Amino acid sequence: MISFTYLRRAARSRAMAAFCAAALVSSLAAVAPQSAQARGVVAFSPNVQPGTIVISAHQRRLFLVVQQGMAISYPVAVPKSGKEWSGYAAVQGKYVNPDWVPPAVVKADHPELPNFIRGGSPHNPMGVRAITLTRNEVAIHGTTARMRASIGSAASYGCIRMLNEDVADLYDRVSVGSPVIMQP
Repeated sequence: MISFTYLRRAARSRAMAAFCAAALVSSLAAVAPQSAQARGVVAFSPNVQPGTIVISAHQRRLFLVVQQGMAISYPVAVPKSGKEWSGYAAVQGKYVNPDWVPPAVVKADHPELPNFIRGGSPHNPMGVRAITLTRNEVAIHGTTARMRASIGSAASYGCIRMLNEDVADLYDRVSVGSPVIMQP
């Protein structure tokens, strides 16, 4: 025969298990990607502090560490051969629909480019958001519809290119001063 006390304890245990499960689901939802293209929450090195952006040129992925041992993984285009960089930087600024002036090195290779493209233009290579870094003329930014296919390749002059929906998601999650690590 099962005692009434045992049933109360079992009910409390089930209630506590349900509460813990709901709390876990709620905490994962808080870090879950807000766009279909933000590929998901993945296990990540527990040695990297939350809020850090880690870019893996080899994997063609950007990781935003959202909590100890967990990161959101986004596909990116990385710098092409001869334009690579590695090391540390920080988020210097955040811009919505930024204007674009081609850097001198880009203009030299592509003199046909206009000297200025207004933010919001479908031809603006910065896309819908730009997160500038404390490196000369380097940003994490969106892309044009024509350049979406470059995601997953080595294609840029030093910047990190993302799908517009992914850079908008990242933009909302990072702050000026957030650390950035670029790995080969």
